[in-house]
Amino acid sequence: MSEKLAVVILNWNGKNWLEKFLPNVVRFSQGADIYVIDNLSTDDSVAFLETHFPSVGIIRNNKNYGFAGGYNEGLKEISNSYYCLLNSDVEVTEHWIEPVLQLFEKDQSIAAVQPKILSFDNRKYFEFAGAAGGLIDNLGYPYCRGRVFDDLEEDKRQYNDETEIFWASGCCLFIRSEDFWEQNGFDERFFAHQEEIDLCWRLINSGKKIFYTGKSEVYHVGGGTLNKQSPQKTFLNIRNNLSMMLKNLPFPKLVGILFLRLCLDGFAAAYFGYKYGLAHFWAVGRAHSSFYIQAPGTWKRRQKHQKNKFYQSEWLIFKHFSGRK
Repeated sequence: MSEKLAVVILNWNGKNWLEKFLPNVVRFSQGADIYVIDNLSTDDSVAFLETHFPSVGIIRNNKNYGFAGGYNEGLKEISNSYYCLLNSDVEVTEHWIEPVLQLFEKDQSIAAVQPKILSFDNRKYFEFAGAAGGLIDNLGYPYCRGRVFDDLEEDKRQYNDETEIFWASGCCLFIRSEDFWEQNGFDERFFAHQEEIDLCWRLINSGKKIFYTGKSEVYHVGGGTLNKQSPQKTFLNIRNNLSMMLKNLPFPKLVGILFLRLCLDGFAAAYFGYKYGLAHFWAVGRAHSSFYIQAPGTWKRRQKHQKNKFYQSEWLIFKHFSGRK
């Protein structure tokens, strides 16, 4: 089945990550096609690939489109049935592909799958970006099994199951190519951060399922592009989170939740300003301003992709938030 899969790494000035982690990807991805999409790097990433990994396909974007646009542009050149969108700072393990493809083959309604994501630096613990599968609470805040806010659980094999989740992490996202393109890929206005949650939410609203498998494991360094203390990351996370709610929430819930978020984000701005500095305080304000500027376009996208949808996301939010099975 792996011949149907393309493992696709998005790169921007990441030669060091490619040197460190690409050999394992090649070693443990037998039968799969491997590509690197380069977002117009200014280091010698492409020359390094051409010299040391001639079997790896290289797709050159003509500018840095960010995470969302970079994948959208590059994946147009790849025709495999399944994509694995893999961060360059991820260490894969032996037999990491088979459990995922078996899930896809077992249930045609599964559009995307995430493996168990552990910390590369502290290998007994889950990693921030995805952990054991992404969920979302009643106010639209994403969290994970194995991670709530910055609190990470030790992996004691408590999440070795295979279960439906709300979103799969973009650091290692397996997805059917037909489902990716049916949703027109990522929202490129997001640039980076939470675009995979938005995509998964749209897939759920179209009647598809997102799954996690603990039978596949990878190790993620994290913070390879923007670290957790970056004001730009604060800006992108808050703006994009508001945008995906405007696009995807059932309308009766939308107004009340957005109003509550205005209030809560005010407290968040004060907290971030106190903990990380004034740049983070202003990042929250910039995020709201940018959200309002983008709102008309976001609303048009909502109307376009929510026609004839099943609106399953409201049930899934309640199910996961309340602990119901």
